[in-house]
Amino acid sequence: MNFHRNHWLLFSIVFFGFIFLAIIIAIAPAYWTQAQVEVNYTGETLSDHERQGLAVYISEGCVSCHTQQVRPLDMDSNFGRASAPEDYARIGGPLSVWQPYTPAVLGSARIGPDLSDVGTRQPAETWQYLHLYNPRTVVEDSIMPAYPWLFDVTDSPDDDATVVPVSGRFAPGDDLKVVPTERGEALVAYLLALKQPLDRQPAARAKDDDGASDDGGSDAEEPPSTADGESLYANNCAACHQASGQGVPGAFPPLVDDPVVVADDPTEHIEIVLFGAHGREINGETYGSPMPPFEHFSDEEIAAMINHERTSWGNDAPTVTPDDVARVREEGEQ
Repeated sequence: MNFHRNHWLLFSIVFFGFIFLAIIIAIAPAYWTQAQVEVNYTGETLSDHERQGLAVYISEGCVSCHTQQVRPLDMDSNFGRASAPEDYARIGGPLSVWQPYTPAVLGSARIGPDLSDVGTRQPAETWQYLHLYNPRTVVEDSIMPAYPWLFDVTDSPDDDATVVPVSGRFAPGDDLKVVPTERGEALVAYLLALKQPLDRQPAARAKDDDGASDDGGSDAEEPPSTADGESLYANNCAACHQASGQGVPGAFPPLVDDPVVVADDPTEHIEIVLFGAHGREINGETYGSPMPPFEHFSDEEIAAMINHERTSWGNDAPTVTPDDVARVREEGEQ
């Protein structure tokens, strides 16, 4: 055999040799390891609908801008606790026989926020749909592209269809409604399923029976910082209620001159921030999008956020103290 003259023979040996080595060095050991090692995971795996959304997530290139790996760095603390190997067990195996590998979702480009715990941070289905249809409807300065092909615009949606409350300059036109396609619904289902399965550590510092904090400091009251409250609001509240406090019409209520926000008694305001809210009627309009609870924030952080809301955008209501928050937290949701 003359390899220099028989190019087909040379190519065949190199090609099939590569396949053989790949099988015995990489593929076979990987399958054996997966079969032998028990994953320490107690959370729920993705449903079929959510796995369909994972396929949409990958096909639309979301991983090119968003990571799903929270680093143990202060700059990543807004996105949840640091990622653990168990977080990725829910992904499961290959999506199809044509894709014989587990989808890679960790990502490396942090152009957009990390999505590891986005289902906890932003559990409102309406917000997710608005954000996909046109990100500028909820985040004015967003550089994320719009995905209108994941939606249908129609004047006669089905009775059971999910109608996305697009308003203002982004609305498609009079008497036209925006409804998600099957792929859009699957993608949102996947995004809402992105919740870190291990318990998040509460930010509040533990106190001993004497009332002293466990960091050795005194139990004297520390006034909340307006700057911290502004930052906390921007990172956790502004996506829905907007930086201006005006909310999103038909989707998320405004905080400007809201009866609860400007009330002399702040108890209900504290309860809503601590324990969340859903289906409330505000100024004659019912908002179905759920507000997530913020119990994992410390009393000082909750007080700072609330005080920012009660003293911004023309609001002039009495402020609260961390002790007020601690009292409501201890009493529980009414």
